[in-house]
Amino acid sequence: MQEDTNDAETILSAQKSKTAKKSAKINEKEEISELAKTVIIALLLALVIRTFLYEPFNIPSGSMLPTLKVGDYLFVSKTAYGYSRHSFPFGMASFDGRVMDGVESNKPKRGDVAVFKLPTNTSVDYIKRIVGLPGERVQVIAGRLYIDGERVEREVVGLHQEVGSNYRNHTVTEYLETLPGGIVHRIYEVSDNENLDNTKEYIVPEGHYFMMGDNRDNSQDSRVQSLVGYVPYENFVGRADILFFSIDDKAKLFLPWTWFKAVRFNRIFDKISPVRPEGT
Repeated sequence: MQEDTNDAETILSAQKSKTAKKSAKINEKEEISELAKTVIIALLLALVIRTFLYEPFNIPSGSMLPTLKVGDYLFVSKTAYGYSRHSFPFGMASFDGRVMDGVESNKPKRGDVAVFKLPTNTSVDYIKRIVGLPGERVQVIAGRLYIDGERVEREVVGLHQEVGSNYRNHTVTEYLETLPGGIVHRIYEVSDNENLDNTKEYIVPEGHYFMMGDNRDNSQDSRVQSLVGYVPYENFVGRADILFFSIDDKAKLFLPWTWFKAVRFNRIFDKISPVRPEGT
């Protein structure tokens, strides 16, 4: 009788063990399923935010110094100018022009720093400042910017040492430039006699914009017609609004203790827009 009881307990114990294992497997599958759902939702949410609201970009070159430095990370507003086929990742959309670009006041403004698709190669993103508007005449004479025949005023701020494309320090002059409409921003000039300091007069076509880098003598921009030229409105990805992170070249990938010191904390959350008169 005792043996029968022991056998029954053994069978019951084995059944409980099997049930527990099945239950553990079910729980494990449920956890994996929930994790997969969470990851998918997070990816979809990130895709929606990136496509319709804000897209992150980083700055790989010094063409927008002193406004943007190499190692800056910024958010570009996708709602600022509405949406074109270039607003969507992976070539998901296929239509011409822009949609939902709102009222006239939401169109690209002079002085905006904007990300756009390079007209000669739309797989490449560029970031420059809007200097010339549709229908305007733009020219550089002896290093000075002219818009519709009027010379743009600038004021010397001081001298700075910057690292050039050859990784050698060189001296640049910083100016405060005042664009038409009283829009003030900073620029760098090596001198007033560099490669792009004397140009022909450019007439900006309708539906296009003339873009220039703030580092005037180290920028491939609309002055280089064979590469950039006039930028179509539909090529705009969005307006650069705010920095969310910045790190200099002192950080070494395999030396984690260098990371913290390399962060430019004083640049985080800096706004990128120029100084505009009140009400504009």
